[in-house]
Amino acid sequence: MARNVSGVASAAAEGDAPTRARVARMVLEHGPSTAAEIAADLALTPAAVRRHLDHLLAEGLVVEDDRRVLTERRRGRPARVFKLTDAGRDQFEQAYDDLATEALRFLRETGGDDAVLAFARRRVAFIERDYATVASANPGLTSAEALARVLTDGGYAASVRTLPMAEQLCQQHCPVAHVAHEFPEICEAETEAFAQVLGTHVQRLATIAHGDGVCTTCIPDHAHSTDKDGASA
Repeated sequence: MARNVSGVASAAAEGDAPTRARVARMVLEHGPSTAAEIAADLALTPAAVRRHLDHLLAEGLVVEDDRRVLTERRRGRPARVFKLTDAGRDQFEQAYDDLATEALRFLRETGGDDAVLAFARRRVAFIERDYATVASANPGLTSAEALARVLTDGGYAASVRTLPMAEQLCQQHCPVAHVAHEFPEICEAETEAFAQVLGTHVQRLATIAHGDGVCTTCIPDHAHSTDKDGASA
């Protein structure tokens, strides 16, 4: 914005801001994405999306992945993808990260690591609380898909990928990523809750809190047939 030298250019840039925010949110919600995928989702031309992505790149809000990898949403030919940086995620984070971090530091100083873990477990109690309700109301969902629905309702923008021998739970957004970076107990408690409701061991493969583009958790294939009504028993 500061580089615009005329009122007309500045007004045009400000007018682009809502669309640019939509582009950034698509990357947030769907993870690493190509310009063509974003354009299709937003009913824009790839050229228009690329212009917004160039602006986001210049501001340090997205990066163009140096690796040529398959995207989460499209299989086949590899394509260069765009993903949010930490600064980009900051645009969507809650304003209370600093306060939460200070509170947890105090809790650790006064109650130790066990107190922090106990807090983290209480924070994710909504997963077990809501899972049975969602699974019961949506019998067509797999156990992992029901869990993804619960997480999405909790602000995690979660989805499920089906792999040959497993399902992969993908969380495109983490509302507490900055806090979890210093307090991994939060991620640990989430993983425990996943295993509890699914009734099987799960493996956390990557986390946004530790610099990955998306949180991914591997769920073994036998969890697909888990009885939803008894999964958390």
